[in-house]
Amino acid sequence: MGKPTGFKEFERATIPYADPLVRLKTFDEFIEPVDEGQLKTQGARCMDCGVPFCQSETGCPIDNLIPEWNDLVYRGQWREALDRLHKTNNFPEFTGRVCPAPCEGACVLGIHEPAVTIKNIEQAIIDKGFAEGWVKARPPEKETGKSVGVVGSGPAGLAAAQQLRRVGHAVTVYEREDRIGGLLTYGIPNMKLDKTIVERRLDQMRDEGVDFVTGVEVGTDVTLEQLQERHDAVLLAVGATVPRDLNIEGRELEGIHFAMELLTENTRELLSDGHAPADVAAALEAKGLSAKGKKVIVIGGGDTGTDCIGTSLRHGCASLVNFELMSRPPDERAVDNPWPEWPRIFRVDYGHEEAAASFGEDPREFGVLSKRFVGDGQGRVKGIETVRVEWEQGPDGRMEMREVPGSEQVFEADMVLLAMGFLGPEDHVLGETGIDRDARSNFQAEYGRYATSREGLFAAGDCRRGQSLVVWAIAEGRGAARSIDEFLMGESDLETPD
Repeated sequence: MGKPTGFKEFERATIPYADPLVRLKTFDEFIEPVDEGQLKTQGARCMDCGVPFCQSETGCPIDNLIPEWNDLVYRGQWREALDRLHKTNNFPEFTGRVCPAPCEGACVLGIHEPAVTIKNIEQAIIDKGFAEGWVKARPPEKETGKSVGVVGSGPAGLAAAQQLRRVGHAVTVYEREDRIGGLLTYGIPNMKLDKTIVERRLDQMRDEGVDFVTGVEVGTDVTLEQLQERHDAVLLAVGATVPRDLNIEGRELEGIHFAMELLTENTRELLSDGHAPADVAAALEAKGLSAKGKKVIVIGGGDTGTDCIGTSLRHGCASLVNFELMSRPPDERAVDNPWPEWPRIFRVDYGHEEAAASFGEDPREFGVLSKRFVGDGQGRVKGIETVRVEWEQGPDGRMEMREVPGSEQVFEADMVLLAMGFLGPEDHVLGETGIDRDARSNFQAEYGRYATSREGLFAAGDCRRGQSLVVWAIAEGRGAARSIDEFLMGESDLETPD
């Protein structure tokens, strides 16, 4: 695939970001435009590796036909590349922006050289497809007379809804928020995924005949039993939305928030009037969610922590520190982290880069355990008492944490954001259905079948597998659609990841 000698001739070149201090002035996407010549050159680096691990289970969960569309981009056949991309992925504009690209971690070229820029090429293909008008609605050729209710409009629910509608089922998507999109709309900041990108795909789905119902919370406004009476099958795709808390002394103090409180309300305010960052921060002041002028501490790494960093910086925070419990990862793969596993290495994401540009250094403090929130005597947080920790391998081979004597330290904070991940789906969704749940509280449904213990009720995405990636949610949504189609019709022609 690509140019036979391209991987030897061309170096990896990713699409650049705008200057950090410039992009902090808006909530706009910050990826710079790039000409097709660079993308063709990067596609040329895709080597004829024989076994493309990038699209295997260690790489892409939806089995994207990566070498094929890399080769097509190299040859300038963009329309054909779009067709191959859409064959396995309903929403490449989302994965091309927010996926951490496990495909690149599994790229064969990445064994000895920097991997192919798969993620950049994917985004370029779909963006060109929309720009050229190639992405059109695909309504079904005939109706089946069957009806499916989808609870949740995140990537899993949307992927399932589109697949099911395209084979002729009537599909209604129920969303408790005022806008469709789930975490795509309210969980991921606008600078990473502009909401017009989400809306243009929703418009396509509306044109295909998918019905969207907002402001309806299943388990409160309508029960699952009622939905099952209304539809021939129901899919739960409600995500894992119970945040992991930090129940230490002082947790009740004002100024301590879950990450999603900030991210959701920030986007809600942004979408209401299209404010500049300073105006958004001012509007959030009444809710206690403005970071302007505050000493902010973000507890927890990962994408959510980075998004809190980027959002706080745009508000105009006075300082910013990011606690990570684990030790600093190595710059290169460790011996126990071989290819094609996801490389557990030190990375600098957009928020870290912006914080360094603003305050002169990377905001992360590794190996920090929070012991106690410190109050100001008037009910507000003013700091966090911490201790440094080291990680050692125990007798059973597991890593064990050890506090370092004499390393106690108090960090000042006016605002603390908890970004430590999510535990599972919310209980009230199920009502009196009593379906089985696994040991981690997720809705129990066998991978590949997605059927719960209740007839006609299916589950997919984070509410089934636990907190995961957007690309996994799409994969599960597609898989669940096939299982539901088989349940309704006895067989299915829908394609699904292996």
